[in-house]
Amino acid sequence: MMSKAKAMVFEAVGQPFSQIQMELPELNTDEALIQIDYTTICTSDLHTFYGKRGGACHSILGHEIMGTIAKIPTEGIQDYHGQSLQIGDRVTWSVYAHDKNDPMAKKGIPQKSGDLFKYGHEPMTGHNPLNGGFATHCHLRHGSTLFKLPSNLSQKEAAPLNCTHATMAGAMRLAGDLNGKNVLVNGVGMLGLSACAMAKELGAKTVFSMDVDESRLTYSKKFGASIGLDAVLTASEVLDLIAKEGGIDVVIETSGVPSAIEKSMDILNIGGVCVMVGAVYTQRDLAINAEHMVRKLLTLKGLHNYAHDDLRFAIDFLSKNHKKYPFRELVGAEFPLHQLDDAFELAHNGTYYRVGIHP
Repeated sequence: MMSKAKAMVFEAVGQPFSQIQMELPELNTDEALIQIDYTTICTSDLHTFYGKRGGACHSILGHEIMGTIAKIPTEGIQDYHGQSLQIGDRVTWSVYAHDKNDPMAKKGIPQKSGDLFKYGHEPMTGHNPLNGGFATHCHLRHGSTLFKLPSNLSQKEAAPLNCTHATMAGAMRLAGDLNGKNVLVNGVGMLGLSACAMAKELGAKTVFSMDVDESRLTYSKKFGASIGLDAVLTASEVLDLIAKEGGIDVVIETSGVPSAIEKSMDILNIGGVCVMVGAVYTQRDLAINAEHMVRKLLTLKGLHNYAHDDLRFAIDFLSKNHKKYPFRELVGAEFPLHQLDDAFELAHNGTYYRVGIHP
């Protein structure tokens, strides 16, 4: 094992990352030291770096991470399933650590616990300065939930599991039974492609994709979408186009655009459900007709982060379907850690769904 850790530190919006070295930590009970194998640049990393949303400084960004256990305490640690983990095991973990006795955790919403510690989002202070993915190591604190990774998943496939795919698993859970229903995925970036594939595997009758980018609509058909819809279409135009297909029963909304959310509510069938995932930055209030919602028995739900069992579902889903859908090719370029500035610049221009970083 390396004697010191290296990390690329986020110091200010739009400023180059600073490379530092630090000592590897001593572990307390229920902690682990992970040697990072691969991290992908998430859109939320870009939002923080370029100032679209606030972020801690100084910090180590990066939360779509997978790695190998390098050190555990003498009493050992267990994964989500209660199995003992060993040095050398390949793992991922929930994007946050929390107190299992927190009132929100007991309500089944652990991602909103009062003491939440989010990897890749925290300042470099206290006992866990190595808390993000753009480094050689990550120090997992007490309250983290780990999962041993299946051997059939590559690094490129596994890294986005604990953000993109777990979030989409949570969206599927909130959407309810999809068997025989028509599902519209609004916005087919990384989140949307994952949603298309999951909806298809969960028995959706037809999966529609909607986006402003025609090339993304075409590409979404590799992930289970049958019909692509131009996002510039009005609600009435969409309804006319899809009438023969039976309309839309469920919308998975990943774009976060207020007008897109409003249109989603307008095109839902009676009893329809819209799950919002993408609205994670400051924006205007929505204009939604309450009478329309009441008379059509509509449901609007929001999801931020996910529960641990969503990550369990995502791992199982990807392990079973990674050959059916080309998740590996979503990472279109990769860089060594010390070239993180170049990697962020490339990720920001939108050429690829994900850019990978290997220490």
